Parts: sequence; structure tokens; C-alpha cells
Amino acid sequence: MLSMFDSEKLKLIRESERLNVKQTAEMVGINYVTYHGYESGKAKMSLESAMKFFKHSRFRKYRDWFMFDETDPATGQIAPVLARSTQDETTSPR
Repeated sequence: MLSMFDSEKLKLIRESERLNVKQTAEMVGINYVTYHGYESGKAKMSLESAMKFFKHSRFRKYRDWFMFDETDPATGQIAPVLARSTQDETTSPR
């Protein structure tokens, strides 16, 4: 399996949480323009920003998937719903 770029992964995480870029940046305390740069691939996420992002309770569950392309549902480490190759019970009623 080919690894995705960090920018694509950040976007999948955000979309899985049904947030926009502004909401996400404000939630984790990263400047909007800076965070937008990470998602658009114009800037590489710094370690400090990654720590802010993945320390947030809403995004912690995606840490192993983002960093290592690994999941472990037993420990709460999952992939974003939109990143799954099959749609099962994760389909939203919207």
C-alpha cells in the first residue's frame, strides 16, 4: 500500500470529524494560515504543531495511523472513516 502525504491524511482526519479548516485550527491552537499550509501541502507540519494536534482528545485516536500507517482499535487507535477502503457500518445517515 502506498503511503499518503501528511497533507492528505490531515484532510481525511478533519473531514472524518466533520470540521472545516478554521474550526480545526482553532480547536488545536494552530494559526489558520499555518494549518491551511499543512493541509494544502505547502508546509510540512512541525513537531510542535503535530503534538498540539494529536494531544487534542478529538484527534488522538488517529495518531498511529497518521505517523505509522497502523491502527489498533483495541487501544483506540483508528483510521479516519473516509480513509477506509470499504464502507461498512461507518456510513453516516446524512
